[in-house]
Amino acid sequence: MNYKTLQLVFDSAVATLTLNRPDKRNAISYELIDDLISALDEVKNSDARVLILTGAGKAFSSGMDLDNLKALIGRSSEQSVEDTRTMVNLFRSLYEFPKPTVAAVNGAAIAGGTGLALLCDFTLAVPEAKFGYTEVRIGFVPAIVATFLLRQVGEKIARDLLLTGRIFDAPEALRLGLINEIVPPEKLLDRARELAGVLLENSPLSLTCTKRLLTEHARAELDAQIEAAVRENAGVRQSADFREGITSFLEKRKPKWSGR
Repeated sequence: MNYKTLQLVFDSAVATLTLNRPDKRNAISYELIDDLISALDEVKNSDARVLILTGAGKAFSSGMDLDNLKALIGRSSEQSVEDTRTMVNLFRSLYEFPKPTVAAVNGAAIAGGTGLALLCDFTLAVPEAKFGYTEVRIGFVPAIVATFLLRQVGEKIARDLLLTGRIFDAPEALRLGLINEIVPPEKLLDRARELAGVLLENSPLSLTCTKRLLTEHARAELDAQIEAAVRENAGVRQSADFREGITSFLEKRKPKWSGR
């Protein structure tokens, strides 16, 4: 398939999926979400046994596309629920992907970009990589990513990252167990392919069954948490703080919160 916002390359048993909007720092647009979901489905149904996810240019993904962000103001409650379920579909498609996944984080991975990077089975990052669940800084609720983050690091650390919305670097991400390795930029993709080679030495059936076991173990709890997250996320998008957060961010000024 031809994709407008990403590149998909198959090399023997390894598929490399590259977010390809370098001029936009690989920001997440609705078109990119659609392309990613389709590409994941293509890899799932291919002979590839390992997926590598990376970004073109200097960023992995800077978060939501500004044009799409602006368009969120004025969306109805029903539209907000639909938008949220679209993002849920993307995150769950990656989290529950039946084949091993390796994120090669080549730069900043912010908000939704952090979600994509850290949902992979393995996450490698360059020393300059930055991460952050910055949603609360612009009137969002990090509802969907919170569901997965709690499983990865526990409640105390999740509260810190989600409530402050602070940016954290690759060494801290490694210390928290959110990434597996820090790799020099010139060796990032080589190391990702090396890791893919280790995975390819294992039984493909065993890997598939192990991933299914892990997914099924979490499914019931995840289903309930995500439904609550969808409601919370859609609800805050009808608030004055949400509108102010987006507007102030686009106008590059400090927000004036009303708490409503």
